[in-house]
Amino acid sequence: MKRTFSSMAALVLAAAAVTAAGGSASAHAPARVLGSGQHFSTTKTPYAPQQNRRDYEAVPASFTPVFTESVSRHGSRAMSDSEDGDAVLAVLRDAESKGALTRLGARLGPQVESLLAAASSVGYGELSGRGVQEQRQTAQRMEERLPSLFRRIVAGQEPVEVKTSGVNRATASANAFTGGLTAADPKLTDLVQAPVTDKDLLYFHKQPQNADYQEYVESDPDLAAVLARIDSAPDTARNAKDVVARLFTSRYVAAMTAEDRVAFARSLYELYAAAPDLRVEAPDVDLDAFVPARNAEWFSYLDDAEEFYEKGPSFSGRTITYGMADVLLDDLFDQVEAKAAGTSTKGAVLRFTHAEEIMPLAVLLGLPGSTKSADIDEPYTYGNNAWRGAQVAPMAANVQWDLFAGPRRAGTGGKSGAKTAGGTRYLVRMLYNEKETAFKASCEPISRGSHFYDLDELKSCFGRN
Repeated sequence: MKRTFSSMAALVLAAAAVTAAGGSASAHAPARVLGSGQHFSTTKTPYAPQQNRRDYEAVPASFTPVFTESVSRHGSRAMSDSEDGDAVLAVLRDAESKGALTRLGARLGPQVESLLAAASSVGYGELSGRGVQEQRQTAQRMEERLPSLFRRIVAGQEPVEVKTSGVNRATASANAFTGGLTAADPKLTDLVQAPVTDKDLLYFHKQPQNADYQEYVESDPDLAAVLARIDSAPDTARNAKDVVARLFTSRYVAAMTAEDRVAFARSLYELYAAAPDLRVEAPDVDLDAFVPARNAEWFSYLDDAEEFYEKGPSFSGRTITYGMADVLLDDLFDQVEAKAAGTSTKGAVLRFTHAEEIMPLAVLLGLPGSTKSADIDEPYTYGNNAWRGAQVAPMAANVQWDLFAGPRRAGTGGKSGAKTAGGTRYLVRMLYNEKETAFKASCEPISRGSHFYDLDELKSCFGRN
């Protein structure tokens, strides 16, 4: 969420405070971000797999993997631009000229300069070294999980289809991922297709057919009101003052307007959140000392609120933020159905996209923590909703469907599947950030507690029949 000094007054003076609805962040702590303890980076959180493959449920007897597909967010990246860093440095230089920096404040400037230099060396908005590592390692774990599938792909000369949004960081992520696959098994090299751009599928939030969504983000009065209400909570000003008070002398802090304190603190938080994504290029940059966890937690909540309302489950009774992800859900089904029907020769389909696509897909799939919307008169808080950007769509977030084939026996096939013996039965397993994950509650697995679902059951559950 971008904030400028001149724009903050409208937010600080906006609608009534949200404190009554949610209280302080510390009272409603979010789940700790993936793999990084007390650091609060929301959707900028670097990727970490959420389950060891050794702990996966055993594949049902007589079933073998015949296809896999995934939807992945790009990996860790540099900040979109230097705006936040420039804003922070401008204040630091002004304070320095007036002798108003504390010992801690005097240490901040070089750290910010190093972070900006690292981002510039990568290219603003581009995939970072850490992002490359995330994708390569995820690909290698995929191959380790499904060795017989990849042997089958090589033996049958089955193509591996690769699609991206066409944005540089997504295409770079695709290349890093497929590089990880081919490094693990060079025999895949000629089978991995060059990335193909499909914006309607993987950048749908920006396409003309979703102009209503774009209008919602730009000018919906309910959205503007709830974000202003959340941003203008007293805890925002209080946490901002906590941050600046550690960096500047009391006289300098007193001379700052409330909106300038908030703008500075929020820009600094954005740098703090982004720094781990540039760990390869800026290994010595650590901004945790400048944004204590208790303050970072509140600013992470403000960022999460914007993501929740603009890209997640949003307002109760409205589907504007996630209905457009139907195209991606349809493609997931189309690919497994075609493989099961024998009309596709593909061994794998790999898609690389953005948080704006992962978040709404998570709602449609009913993924954990992704489905609860907010009543218009009760704003989203960490206390009343499990949605967290760090869990729903961290960097390199991914959804994977594995298709398994085996003999169909009498009495199998799910609620809508064939009940007669003979033929082939297809099962689907879903991994979410590499963790075995149940489909939405209305879908029945092959047995209680299993993570395998009959394809016919999923088609019925999602209204595909």
